[in-house]
Amino acid sequence: MDAGLSRKETFERLSAIGVAPETLTAILITHEHSDHIGGLQIIAKKLDIPVYVSRLTAPAIPWDENYAPKIESFAAGSRFPIGDIDVTSFTIPHDAVDPVGFTFQAHGIKIAIATDLGYMPDSVRFHLRGSDVLLLESNHDLDMLKVGPYPWSIKQRIMGRMGHLSNDVACSFIRDDLDTRTSTLILGHLSAQNNHPAIVEQCARQALEGRALFTKLVIAEPKAPTESFVY
Repeated sequence: MDAGLSRKETFERLSAIGVAPETLTAILITHEHSDHIGGLQIIAKKLDIPVYVSRLTAPAIPWDENYAPKIESFAAGSRFPIGDIDVTSFTIPHDAVDPVGFTFQAHGIKIAIATDLGYMPDSVRFHLRGSDVLLLESNHDLDMLKVGPYPWSIKQRIMGRMGHLSNDVACSFIRDDLDTRTSTLILGHLSAQNNHPAIVEQCARQALEGRALFTKLVIAEPKAPTESFVY
């Protein structure tokens, strides 16, 4: 899902966990921002596999005029199969053309991924229910962001309802809405300038302990791969 890293780094990370890049059968794109599609064209061309992208997002991607990608378009909110995986897309609030999150279900396991969203509407909370594994954004610490190096206009964008989830909002979701079925919670899309893994972990552990949940907590650091998860 998404292809923001270069082909070289993507393939190296796959190889490090014993996955041959040639075994990939599809790429799914959440939205057109550069940190999510930076390596898309080269990877898709190299592997010659379809790219699943919403009908409105596809034209917003600056495709190489010498490359005709294998586009599989879908309407945001629709469901579709990829092999034996049932994929559900859902709209998220972010300042992109038609941003989506995804859930994946197969063999009784549900994985949900929601990053790049400014707040948690009820519709997103609905789609995250019943997840065995959840990757949720915990992008920034508000205090670090306010005193950080970004221009004020960028800070306003990040803090806005079409921006990114703060640690406080992510931890509020854990306290109030995290499904007790979720056995693994991954907090990701951390800002390298406006957040720190230790802050995210402290906030999330306090939220989990407040509900007496023994959910496995993983903090996805900005420049390091996480562990692999097998179910």
